[in-house]
Amino acid sequence: MPDSNTSFHLTTFRVATYNIHKGVQGLGPARRLEIHNIGHAIEQLDADLVCLQEVRKGHRKEEKHFKRWPELPQADFLAPEGYEAIYKTNAVTSHGEHGNALLSRWPVLTHQHEDISDHRLEQRGLLHAEVQVQERRVHVIVVHLGLIPASRVRQITQLLAFIEREIPPAAPVLVAGDFNDWGSRVGQMMRGAGLAEWSQSRAWTYPSRLPIVQLDHVYARGMRPTGLMVPHGRIWRQMSDHLPLMAEFQWD
Repeated sequence: MPDSNTSFHLTTFRVATYNIHKGVQGLGPARRLEIHNIGHAIEQLDADLVCLQEVRKGHRKEEKHFKRWPELPQADFLAPEGYEAIYKTNAVTSHGEHGNALLSRWPVLTHQHEDISDHRLEQRGLLHAEVQVQERRVHVIVVHLGLIPASRVRQITQLLAFIEREIPPAAPVLVAGDFNDWGSRVGQMMRGAGLAEWSQSRAWTYPSRLPIVQLDHVYARGMRPTGLMVPHGRIWRQMSDHLPLMAEFQWD
């Protein structure tokens, strides 16, 4: 893990967001375990922060089905050497639980969870962590919004209220995750609250086999977006129903 007092001055900050589909692809008996491939892929991204959604803490049924199911919770298993893993549960099911995770190259000072479920059929939450990046304290929020448009609007309203309540007005903020939004309303709300993303090029992330929409986003306050990148290729298409999104920022 980098020392926040190192002599070099960080100018470019790389943030990845990735919905890993619980580390499993396919349905029924033909489903396959992809968590090991995802671990290698995350290491290749070489991001300062990796924001993950649909991360398993445990699942008793899948543990029995797959011989190579990791002994560690998925967030800890996926963290590259030197990274700190933070996980918070969004949903509890009959066989286990899953939620959001943050893998950080920089020291994590604090972390918390807030339930943003809009109705009983979808359990959703946000993970908030404060990360020490050299002389700066950066607030990172990992989200996974709901499938219903009206629910997403209410969840964004709750997210923005959380930022106003919990984060100092001048502090740098990153909000990353699967926004599940096929329209423009969510983006308008984020921009209206002073959270910006790179908008000069397309970055389709879903569905991974033939991406036609960008459901995954990284918004920032106190940082200037400088680019987006989505890795492509067969290996990336087979690991999840989403492709990862890599965003680059420079300090304001």
